[in-house]
Amino acid sequence: MNISIVIPVFNEETNLDALISRCLESCSKINKPFEIILIDDGSADSSRIKIEEAAKKYPGKIVGVFLNRNYGQHAAVMAGFETSSGDVVITLDADLQNPPEEIPKLVEKMEEGFDVVGTIRKDRQDSLFRKLSSYLTNKIVQKYTGIMMHDYGCMLRAYKRNIIEAMLSCKEHSFFIPILANSFAKTTSEINVNHEKRLSGDSKYSFFKLINLYFDLLTSMSTLPLRFLTFLGTIISLFGIGFGCFLFLMRIIKGSAWAVGGVFTIFALLFILVGLQFIGMGLLGEYIGRIYNDVRSRPRYFIEKVIKDKSS
Repeated sequence: MNISIVIPVFNEETNLDALISRCLESCSKINKPFEIILIDDGSADSSRIKIEEAAKKYPGKIVGVFLNRNYGQHAAVMAGFETSSGDVVITLDADLQNPPEEIPKLVEKMEEGFDVVGTIRKDRQDSLFRKLSSYLTNKIVQKYTGIMMHDYGCMLRAYKRNIIEAMLSCKEHSFFIPILANSFAKTTSEINVNHEKRLSGDSKYSFFKLINLYFDLLTSMSTLPLRFLTFLGTIISLFGIGFGCFLFLMRIIKGSAWAVGGVFTIFALLFILVGLQFIGMGLLGEYIGRIYNDVRSRPRYFIEKVIKDKSS
């Protein structure tokens, strides 16, 4: 069994030296052939230089993949998948919040025959907002997929080669790798792993990037938002019909003078309906925009260069 470790890197110069040394040490304990694939996702710092140096210093162990610009974490991971050759592929963040020392645990669990092995972060060292948003995301994904994994937001995961090949065959641009993998997996499992504070640097997921990620997650796995709008529109229409009948009856009973007092209520309902229409148009636009991107069939990323020992 060959092992590939796929690590997307974006402006992580302060963590790379420790990341590489800890990954090499951890993988050497597995007693299996391995490669560590570092994907530079258009970094603006010296991450690219450090990856190049490591790939030359550790030929056959470190592989450097360089994208021509920043495409985002999931696209970078897919570029790593394309370059990988392992029977088992493990993904890992470069910020060291998920310790590389947990890699042998994933390999051991994969040897039991699972297609995908996820992880659950113990004593998670993140902000309250990140924890709450992850909790909601996990509940939504569990409800939709029926696969009761508890931490879809953790990058530290392991995949069989056939699952990697299935994901690479998918051409959509808006995707969420853990969900995409589980859609092909026959058997899945989870293990508990440690979680550490970020030693240096900042998180690459700002508030707006997280919102965009959740949009990708929700729209890539279902048409549930559109169905919800249909249901909501039906409820509001029925309410509008009932409210119209009420106004008509009260006008007959109380006279025309009473109806004038309801003008502002009608305006308020009108604004609510207009707001809902704009929300509906926005959601439709999200789906149409994603369809447009997929129909154009442009590459999700462009690999500028790969540094790899050809003899390995």
